[in-house]
Amino acid sequence: GKAAEGDRVTIDYVGKIGGEAFSGGAGNDQPLVLGSKEFIPGFEDQLIGAKAGDEKQVTVTFPENYQAAHLAGKEATFDVTVKEVAKPGELEINDETAKNLGLESLERLREIVRGQIENQFGSMTRQKVKRQLLDQLDASYSFEAPSKLVEAEFNNIWNQVNRDLEAAGRTFADEETTEEEARAEYMRLAERRVRLGLVLAEIGEKAGVTVSDEELQRGLFEQVRRFPANQQQEAFEFYRNNPDALNTLRAPMFEEKVVDHLLGQISVTDVKVGKEELMADDEDSETVAKAKPAKKAASKKAEAKASEAKAGDDAEEPKKKAAPKKKAAKDAE
Repeated sequence: GKAAEGDRVTIDYVGKIGGEAFSGGAGNDQPLVLGSKEFIPGFEDQLIGAKAGDEKQVTVTFPENYQAAHLAGKEATFDVTVKEVAKPGELEINDETAKNLGLESLERLREIVRGQIENQFGSMTRQKVKRQLLDQLDASYSFEAPSKLVEAEFNNIWNQVNRDLEAAGRTFADEETTEEEARAEYMRLAERRVRLGLVLAEIGEKAGVTVSDEELQRGLFEQVRRFPANQQQEAFEFYRNNPDALNTLRAPMFEEKVVDHLLGQISVTDVKVGKEELMADDEDSETVAKAKPAKKAASKKAEAKASEAKAGDDAEEPKKKAAPKKKAAKDAE
């Protein structure tokens, strides 16, 4: 049948700019869930209604902030062949399913899934504890952050907010706020991030916390492994030759080590919470951390939940697909 939002399509594609194919702009047997926003804006929308066997030409414009400078802001056309359209459906989980996944039994599959869930919730719990710790630090240290640092941080946030709005085709009014209110909210967020970044840096320095070259190298390799095999060398060279980008790896590593140091100095009490409560907090934090426009009713809550201290310069990481894929650069947490 015809592809609709939420369907998974399998495609081959070749991208061209000015009629010429460009490096990294082709892919085969690429799965894509329509509506996932995994590809750059406009790409997925043009595949809605396609059927298996269709050949379509998709025209998109790379974002102005696209990491590959030679592609940023340029219009590209992709010759796309739709090979399969799969509708969401129920999957029976049994021993046969496990064997199709290369596992010996359903019990082994359950063990793996259980471990993944435990890791996921462990990570969420860690972030919740970290947010509470940063909230305490923010309440304990009151000083005027350097205006130039705050201005630079605000500009980073504000530019991202406007890029996100433009990509989504929305306005501040659609988010039930005004530009003036949004500016005030994100200025407070910028001040908090800078202030917490300075506090963590001071605590880390006094405690002798450092990120060794070996740790940074491991972090670099872990980051590079997230890229497709044919782009890993390019990603490695990008980080190695771009100190600001490398700092985006060092900064969160340093911050996590400082947080570990602080957690080792205090008493932490375990409290049982439900899944919805735990995940709701994560969603609130993510909304703030990614600097998305917040609705009026959420402004104070967003400010209170803002927890990601910026410990280093912002530098966008290379996109994991030089072709139609889009991965927003993460803020250093």
